[in-house]
Amino acid sequence: MEACMDFMNWLDLDVSVKLLMHLKDPSDLARVSSVSRSWRDFVIANGLFKQLCLRMFPQLSKVAHVMELNNCGAKESVEVGSSHSMEWESLARDYRVYASLARACTSFLVQDCISEAISASSTDNYPIETIDNTLLPANNVSWRAYWSSKGQSNPAVPETLTYKLVSEFCVITEIYICPFKAYFQPGSPIYSAKSVRFRMGHPKSHSLPSANDTFIWTYTSPEFPMAQESCLQKFRLPEPVLCIGGILQIELLGRVQTQETDGLFYICISHVHVVGRCLSPAFVVENIQPSGTFVLKKDVRYKFHTQQSSADNEAQEIFDDQLQRRLRYLRNLNVIEIEEYESGEEEDVVEIEEYESAEEEYESGEEEDVEIEEYESGEEEDEAWEEYLL
Repeated sequence: MEACMDFMNWLDLDVSVKLLMHLKDPSDLARVSSVSRSWRDFVIANGLFKQLCLRMFPQLSKVAHVMELNNCGAKESVEVGSSHSMEWESLARDYRVYASLARACTSFLVQDCISEAISASSTDNYPIETIDNTLLPANNVSWRAYWSSKGQSNPAVPETLTYKLVSEFCVITEIYICPFKAYFQPGSPIYSAKSVRFRMGHPKSHSLPSANDTFIWTYTSPEFPMAQESCLQKFRLPEPVLCIGGILQIELLGRVQTQETDGLFYICISHVHVVGRCLSPAFVVENIQPSGTFVLKKDVRYKFHTQQSSADNEAQEIFDDQLQRRLRYLRNLNVIEIEEYESGEEEDVVEIEEYESAEEEYESGEEEDVEIEEYESGEEEDEAWEEYLL
């Protein structure tokens, strides 16, 4: 039987690193680590998973250090450098955390990532035309479910809508925005903006974000043109963005439509939808400094598949989310008493059915079915991935 040779032993260190850095799929780099003990140690010693994550998400350059939570039984390699050296322990920890993060950023369930509205730069008729309305579909004009800016004589005056995301650690891929069409006005004008831009970041203070907060923006997107059409318009980011801090701001740039009654320019938005992957609670960011540096923590108790939802859980999560949004809307308009709404199960079902029928224009449900199928077929792959990191 022919003796097998490890070709890595015949290559210079720099050549080997450059060769493996061409791998862009985290699964491929994980398979490299599982080939042999020496290959695993090579990946750890050269921080290849960390470099892969930095290429995927430059925002991770602000990580001060990483930590593992609830990892009482971690085993470290003892054959590289001095036995049980602190340096090797740090490298091995980076390997596990960044390998898990790379996997999570490409495999966690895609979902709506908006938690709640924080503030709008202006509101014309508060609370009827509040920013909270943008978290509901506005197909029923009688609901007046839209946000409206104050009128301006200068069409260049911008507006901003600021939202809190479902977690301080999210990967955002695309944003959907629907301008409002005022059917009740002569000519049914559409109050869109000329263009749109997105910012992501974190509050300057460590307190809960509020309308009076100032924010530090760690990402600013290119400017996207917006069509003067009353439809859900898709704005796909050039690359997936890691939002550290959980704050998204939509900049609406330029005004195109005047109101006939006063001749002023307005911007009105009926719906906002943000698509991405929530990385919490498996990953947590803490101690975000004004400079942007932070501590990245991984809770080893959370396996990849625990972040995915079963078909039943998925349906319940959608139901709960829709119910909460509907309650926020009704609370603002004082249509019914909240206590009566919460106690009326039949009313809840009716309202959710109306909500679901209104969302059918942009959510066919096929992508959700695909996600569930991928989850069920990917459980074995998740288990294999965990073995790669041991």
